Amino acid sequence: MRHLPYFCRGEVVRGFGRGSKELGIPTANFSEQVVESFPSDISTGIYYGWACVGNGEVHKMVLSIGWNPYYKNVKKSVETHIIHTFKEDFYGEILSIVIIGYIRPEKNFDSLDALISAIQDDIEEANRKLDLPEHLKLKEDNFFHMPESKLVNGH
Repeated sequence: MRHLPYFCRGEVVRGFGRGSKELGIPTANFSEQVVESFPSDISTGIYYGWACVGNGEVHKMVLSIGWNPYYKNVKKSVETHIIHTFKEDFYGEILSIVIIGYIRPEKNFDSLDALISAIQDDIEEANRKLDLPEHLKLKEDNFFHMPESKLVNGH
């Protein structure tokens, strides 16, 4: 994984509508073009890092890259769960992320509850790792400060 940390920015698009509704874990999804631009040696799996919507605050995040075996996706997706509660959706906004580290490979689950439990464990691990000094410094990276001309809807 020589490409980590990996910096990525793209518009938030509508996903499958499962994150919030079925899992209670909302995710921000990148377009197919952004997904296809990821380096091929960033393998599928669960990662952690930092995320920012527009020029808002930078928050901890966990990220899934892959086909979501439980749902048998036919298209690869990159879904970011920002560890923060937002008051409203932010479709069309620019999401900036820095992927810092790897948590686990993608895998299938026997039940929705087992999937939710694994995601909660991933969030806990991300929270712990992102508190390490070497990871905290990336939260302040200039990458998260976009020029006003790149903002959408004033964010």
